[in-house]
Amino acid sequence: MAKHIVCITFDFDAMSGWIARGMTTPTPVSRGEFGVIGAARILALLKDHGIPATWFIPGHTLETYPKACERVFEAGHEIGHHGWTHVPPASLSREQEEAELVRANEQIKKLTGRRARGYRSPSWDLSPHSVELLLEHGFYYESSMMGNDTTPYRVRLGDRIELQKPAVFGKESRLIEMPISWSLDDYPHFEFVRTQNAVLPGLMNAGSVLANWIDDFLYMKRETDWGVITYTFHPFVIGRGHRMMALERLVERLAAEGAEFMRMETAAELFDKRAPFKT
Repeated sequence: MAKHIVCITFDFDAMSGWIARGMTTPTPVSRGEFGVIGAARILALLKDHGIPATWFIPGHTLETYPKACERVFEAGHEIGHHGWTHVPPASLSREQEEAELVRANEQIKKLTGRRARGYRSPSWDLSPHSVELLLEHGFYYESSMMGNDTTPYRVRLGDRIELQKPAVFGKESRLIEMPISWSLDDYPHFEFVRTQNAVLPGLMNAGSVLANWIDDFLYMKRETDWGVITYTFHPFVIGRGHRMMALERLVERLAAEGAEFMRMETAAELFDKRAPFKT
C-alpha cells in the first residue's frame, strides 16, 4: 500500500544561532527573539490542521524560553535534540560535543520525562565523533545528512575520507538517518545575512519557494510507493506573515495530495519495521 509521509520539523533556535556566530549585538539577538512570536503562530496553524510535528530545540532555547518550549510539548509535538549552544559539532572537541549532548538531553528529560530519541546537529555539520557519540547515548535516529531525499537509511560508522584516496565506507549502524536538504529548509531561501566575509542574500519570493517544496513531494508521490520527505523550518524565519501564508498553503496542498503527517520518530519507526537492522 502506498504511503507518502511528510515530516514537518522546526529548529527552534531562537537567538542561539546568532550567539554561536558571535553576533550578540541587539539587532541579531532581536531576530532570534522573534522566534517566540513565530512559534506561537506555528503552533496555532498546526493545531488548526491537526498536524503532529517534530521540534529540534537547543538547550539554550530550553533554558531561555521554558514556557514557549512547554507549549510545544503540551501541544503533542516531539522534542528533538539540537545541541546546547548551536555551535556546530565539527568545531568542538569530542569532550565538548559529548558534554553538550548530555547537558541538553537532561534539559529535554526535565521537560518531557525522557531523553530525546532524535538528534539534529546545529548547522547540519557533524563531527568525526558524532555518530559514535549518538550511538553511545542511545539515540534512535538523526537528521543532519543528505545521502538520500525520500528514503531513510542507516548511518555508517567509521568512514575514511581522504583527498588523495578513494573513500572507504564504514559499516552501517543501527542509527537511522532521516535525510534533509538545504532546498527544503527555509533559512537559505529567506534570510538576509551580512557578515564581514559573506552575504547570504535570502529574501526570495515565498510563492516560488513554495512551488519547489510542493514539487518535491509530488515527485516522491509519482516515483515511489513509500517515502518520507522532511521540511525544515525555523520559527524566526517562517513565522513572518507572507511565509506563514506559504506554510499554510503547503500543508493544505500536501494534505489534498494524500500526505500523511507524522512526528519524525514515528516515521523512523515505520522505516525500522520495513527495513530491520541486520547485525
